[in-house]
Amino acid sequence: MSEPESHKNPYAPLYLPEFRNFVIGRAIFMMGLRMTVTILGWWMYELTNSKLALGFLGLSEVIPALSLALYAGHYIDLHEKRKVLLTTLILFTLCVVFYFLLSLPQTQLKWGHWSVAAGICSVVALSGALRAFSGPSFGSLISQIVPREILPQAASISSASWLIASISGHAIGGFLIAFAGINKSFLIILCILYTGIFFLRKISPKPIYVTKDGRTWQSVKEGLQYVFKTKEIAGAMTLDLFAVLFGGAVALVPVFAKDILKVGPIGFGWLNAATDIGSIIMVTILTIWPMRNRQGKKLFYAASGFGVCIILFAISNNFWLSFLALLVSGCMDGVSVIVRSTILQLKVPDELRGRVLSVNSMFINSSNELGQFESGVAAKILGTVPSVIFGGCMTLGVTIITWFKAPALRKMQY
Repeated sequence: MSEPESHKNPYAPLYLPEFRNFVIGRAIFMMGLRMTVTILGWWMYELTNSKLALGFLGLSEVIPALSLALYAGHYIDLHEKRKVLLTTLILFTLCVVFYFLLSLPQTQLKWGHWSVAAGICSVVALSGALRAFSGPSFGSLISQIVPREILPQAASISSASWLIASISGHAIGGFLIAFAGINKSFLIILCILYTGIFFLRKISPKPIYVTKDGRTWQSVKEGLQYVFKTKEIAGAMTLDLFAVLFGGAVALVPVFAKDILKVGPIGFGWLNAATDIGSIIMVTILTIWPMRNRQGKKLFYAASGFGVCIILFAISNNFWLSFLALLVSGCMDGVSVIVRSTILQLKVPDELRGRVLSVNSMFINSSNELGQFESGVAAKILGTVPSVIFGGCMTLGVTIITWFKAPALRKMQY
């Protein structure tokens, strides 16, 4: 394939063997992690029958993830990214071993349900600390594997593969609970995680662009300054943070599946996967037919649509309507994923990539896990359905305010 043709071909990065190994390995590993998340949500609610416990599950992960995020970016920029990534992934598999031990019948009999729940939160906290390093490492590797001229295509393919893995993990996690049980499910997940590591090990070591180990805080400050100086990056991150923070209905899917829709673990798995199915549909469409202009405005329209879908999900008593609402919310989120990931790959210099992506991971972790905690607390205070309606309304409110307060993001196009 000639160079000009490669720029137009949306699948050009897949001609690179290292990128293929990266995409396959990351997808397999992320599928295993998503299966783990699905099982943990169901298991925690089954152990405690507490909506608040689901909130604390998210809080257990977000505290270490946020605490270490800025240092992680500094560390990643100073070290070989492939090695950092593989080390964190091996430690992730150790977390799954702990989940397996906690799920043994004798452990639950000896410790009791609430002690096992506390043990789960402790391991989740460890995985949160690891995620502070793994997410930016994954993102930083793309630009070192793929030439800059086809980075937009690589970002879209990477996002699509991640979403496919997420869909598969959520759906299969529900089936595993139903047919294999929680304990055996973790053994299956371990095999999947090691398969992902096998492919990622085929990537060669990459150069280190930052050779000077300056003061940690000064290094961290450079990453923060770049984010807030680049208005498009700061605006997209902020909009995503608050939209998902208040619209995090997914955290309460176990409650809706079990108590409101009464669909059991298989239906729970599909509801969990619905958002990601919508995202992959949208990411696939935008990979084949990219947005050519007005990406900033389209991002705002998508955020508004996301909020409307969350409200519809809250008031639905029908499984298929609930599934459709989450599916369309995923389509809206897919627009945000593509716009944000493309901006990050195009606008961030290699020597700052780890630090900037760590700031991005702080925003993502805050929106997802703090959103899970907010959902659990709000459900405890307001009730399940009113809390999700409140979250959807807040998402709409934040989007409207940001529209007027962030004109640079609204006018952005690439």
